[in-house]
Amino acid sequence: MIHNEEIILIFQPKNYYAIKLAAELESASRLRAAQFLVTQRPWLDLYGINVRPVTPFSSLSSKPFVDTALIHRSLPDELLFDIFSKMDPYTLGRAACVCRKWRYTIRNPIFWRNACLRAWQLNGVVENYKILQSVYHGSWRKMWLLRPRIRTDGLYVSRNTYIRAGVAEWKITNPVHIVCYYRYMRFYPSGRFLYKNSSQKVKEVVKFMNIRSSKADCVFSGHYTLSQDRVEAAILYPGLRPTVLRIRLRLRGTTEGANNRMDLLSLVTSGVNDAEAIDPDDDILGLVEGWEEDETHNPDVPATSHKRGLTPFVFVPFDEVETSVLNLPVEKMDYFVPG
Repeated sequence: MIHNEEIILIFQPKNYYAIKLAAELESASRLRAAQFLVTQRPWLDLYGINVRPVTPFSSLSSKPFVDTALIHRSLPDELLFDIFSKMDPYTLGRAACVCRKWRYTIRNPIFWRNACLRAWQLNGVVENYKILQSVYHGSWRKMWLLRPRIRTDGLYVSRNTYIRAGVAEWKITNPVHIVCYYRYMRFYPSGRFLYKNSSQKVKEVVKFMNIRSSKADCVFSGHYTLSQDRVEAAILYPGLRPTVLRIRLRLRGTTEGANNRMDLLSLVTSGVNDAEAIDPDDDILGLVEGWEEDETHNPDVPATSHKRGLTPFVFVPFDEVETSVLNLPVEKMDYFVPG
């Protein structure tokens, strides 16, 4: 026989667990609903955590450091340094964006010192060191970015167009033609440069713009000097009446350190006499130094200051000559704004 008290003890655990299970289900449903209402911010967990920067190349720190990146564990610092030393400054700038360790390594002044001495080799080592200390506070990298320099890893291109009246044919009464031609200049650190006038596109001319090009390619060699942001250049056109082409340019850049534009300030042709008609490979710039703008040494060739075709030069790197917009025909780009 079962008493009432025993019945209460037997049935009480079932009600107890049923109530507890209902409460847990209700709290779980609230948590699921809260996941859609509360914004997840995992970066808040990073507050208060000190992240140690990557140890730079040739650091004097005595603490051992193990890099977790596979390329850094497989590539020794000495080999990485040797690879960077064979890169040009523009490739170094792109490599510095890869990771923090490469950025610290590329900031080594040895890379930028070699680049600066090559870029301004005409000034001499002593003069470059004086400018480094007096103007750029001993920073080779700052000197590379801020000091005007002529780029030698591509071509400076001036695209010029003009309208020429055509011959009336059939039903066209007043036809006109848009004529497009280019001026090309390639500079060398030694003080020489190549010059070419042509209607050919950039991708077609680049293969002729080298020292080994012949006169049949209409590529002429001259000399230039750079003073601050001003460029003085001169070339000699050989022939029965030798003519000197004197060019004055102003160097600038669309961004800091770009040096990718050159404004054509003046373009003057003058005659030289037979005694002055030296070999085109000689320093013709030294011959015409000090000449007036309207000065000529041959009465048959008057001095002429050209006022047309003075569109600024745009720099095109060698690795972009195939894709440059300057290759577009006049049907797709009748006029080009250098910027």
